[in-house]
Amino acid sequence: MPLKPASDYAPRKEDLDPIEIASRDEISALQLQRLQSTLAHAYDNVAIYRERFDAAGIHPDDVKTLDDLARVPFTTKAELRASYPFGMFAVPREQVVRIHASSGTTGKPTVVGYTQNDVDMWAGLVARSMRAAGARPGDIVHVAYGYGLFTGGLGAHYGAEKLACTVIPVSGGMTARQIQLIEDFRPRVIMVTPSYMLNLLDEMERQGVDPDACSLEIGLHGAEPWTPEIRRSIEDRGVMHAIDIYGLSEVIGPGVSCECVETKDGLHIWEDHFYPEIVDPETGAPVADGEIGELVFTSLTKEALPIIRYRTRDLTRLLPGTARSMRRMQKITGRSDDMIILRGVNLFPTQIEELVLKTDTLSPHYQLERYKDGNLDALKVHVEVDAGAAGDDAAKSAAAASLVSKVKDLIGVSISVDVHEPGEVARSEGKAQRVVDKR
Repeated sequence: MPLKPASDYAPRKEDLDPIEIASRDEISALQLQRLQSTLAHAYDNVAIYRERFDAAGIHPDDVKTLDDLARVPFTTKAELRASYPFGMFAVPREQVVRIHASSGTTGKPTVVGYTQNDVDMWAGLVARSMRAAGARPGDIVHVAYGYGLFTGGLGAHYGAEKLACTVIPVSGGMTARQIQLIEDFRPRVIMVTPSYMLNLLDEMERQGVDPDACSLEIGLHGAEPWTPEIRRSIEDRGVMHAIDIYGLSEVIGPGVSCECVETKDGLHIWEDHFYPEIVDPETGAPVADGEIGELVFTSLTKEALPIIRYRTRDLTRLLPGTARSMRRMQKITGRSDDMIILRGVNLFPTQIEELVLKTDTLSPHYQLERYKDGNLDALKVHVEVDAGAAGDDAAKSAAAASLVSKVKDLIGVSISVDVHEPGEVARSEGKAQRVVDKR
C-alpha cells in the first residue's frame, strides 16, 4: 500500500502559531528583543557567563543587533561539565522543577534544569513539532524514546499531552511487547529513534504482522543522525511518513526543530525560542547561510539554564524557510566529534550507512569497529545480510566485496567488512552505538 499524500497531513494555516508564518522582519525583531533579555539574565545570574563576558571585553548592553552576537564567547560541553551539577543555573535551585542530564559515559554528565515556564515552553514546542509532522489532537501516540534523565521520553510525552493526544508511555526495550501494544492500542503516531524503528519493523516481520494493516501513519524520529536512505527504508517497509525531529538536552531536548510533513525538505528551527548560527568547526568564525559548518545555538526564552552560543558539534547548514517562515537546517550529516580520520581521510558513520543501504542484500543494521592494524588505525564494518540472503555464503561474500569497493571508490579509504546473519549485529533500544573503538 503506498503512502497517503503528505498534503493530507499538513495542518491548516489557522491552526499554526502566528509566529510560524510571520515575516522575517517580525521574527528578527522578536529574536533581538529576547536575545538581549537572555544575555542580561545570564550575565546577572551565572558567574561563569559573567566571567567569560568580562574576559572577552563585552557586556550584554553591547549587543545592539543580531550580528553582534558573534562577539560573545562560545559555550562548550566541557564548561557545562565543569559547572556540575548546578553551577550554570540562572535561578535559585528551589525554582527548578525538573532536572535532566546526559549519560556522562565520557566524563561528568551535563545537567540541565527547567523552571515551570521552561517545561511549559518545551511542551509547546514539541506539540508544535508534532503538529508540523502531521499529528493531531486526539491521536494515540506511542512513545518509545527512553524515559528518565534522557530528555527524549518525557519531552515527547509532555508535548503529546500538550497537543491533546492520548499517550502510551512505553519507553525503550521489550521489543516484542512493543509490537503487541501497537497491534492492540492502534496508535497513529510513534516517537522513537530511527534505528529502533528499524528494529520494530524487523520484529513485525518476525511476528508476521502485516505493515499494510498497521495503524501507524506518522513517525517522529530523532536523537541520532540518519540518512535519507533510512527514511526510505522506514517508509517503504512501514507505510508511514518518517519525519525528522531534532533537539539536544543542553539546548532544551527534542523540539528545537522539526520537518514539516508536507515538504520534508529540512527541519524548521523554532526561531522564536532558539537563535541558530553556523560556524567553521576549526576557526569558530561564522559562515553564511547555505554553507556547511557546525551548528551553534543560543536560547532566547529559557529561565533555569540559558545557553549562550552553544557549540553542538552537529554539522549542517541553514536554509531559507519553505513551509514556515523560520529557517531550516539540513538533516544532520554527522558530528565534528564523531568524525573518523582514517589514513588521513575524514569520514562519518552516515557515509558508510548510505553505502550499506545502496548495496544489494545488506540490511540497515551495521556497526563500525575501530582497531589497530600494527601501528595504523583500521576500520571494519559489521553489517547484516537481509533475510532473503540468509545462509547464502556466496551472496554475503559478494556483498562484502561490493561494500569494500564502494567505500574505496567513493570515500577513498580501504576497510574490511564482515557480513553477518540477520540478528547478529548488536541492536539498540535507544540511540544506536554506531562506532566501537577497540584501539
